[in-house]
Amino acid sequence: MTRNLSKNRCCHILLVGLLSVMSLVCGCGNKDQAQQAPPQAPDPGQAVSNQIAKPVQKPVSSSLKNVSKSSSQFDFSAKKDPFKPFIVPKPQGGASKGAVISRSGLPIHSYDLSQFRLIGVVMGGRESLAQVTDPNGKSYVIRYGSTIGKNEGKVVSIRNNAVEILEQFRDDQGKFRKERIVLTLRKKQ
Repeated sequence: MTRNLSKNRCCHILLVGLLSVMSLVCGCGNKDQAQQAPPQAPDPGQAVSNQIAKPVQKPVSSSLKNVSKSSSQFDFSAKKDPFKPFIVPKPQGGASKGAVISRSGLPIHSYDLSQFRLIGVVMGGRESLAQVTDPNGKSYVIRYGSTIGKNEGKVVSIRNNAVEILEQFRDDQGKFRKERIVLTLRKKQ
């Protein structure tokens, strides 16, 4: 009797397993698949384009509908040009008499050469260097070929106790003039 019960249990387990496998394979457990019609064999007379089912398009979100096709999302017309200089020199024609005008915008080009004072000279090595101060007390290191002063005078020589600067500028008559200015070290007191 126990043998018959064990056979019955095995049959029941086998039967339940077989039914569950069939339901998964057939898709009988899924309601969506059960409602769809099984695919039919294609008719040889139909065109190929009719055989391929087209996917349903999802509706476009409202934020994308508002963007017009003619406008670019990279429109920088209202932005500042990053390549334009921050400091724009003022035109010389409308300047007042007391204003300091600098072509390059550097403070070393804001003062007259007579206002600079030579502090020290370093000779030797590859090149000679000199240190000058402006009327505000700010120091600058200059070398051969550096420009200094309102007229952007060029350093032409550096000696043990002096710096020679060549200035080129237009005078009142509109002629070019060259002037050599020498800044000398002050003697110790």
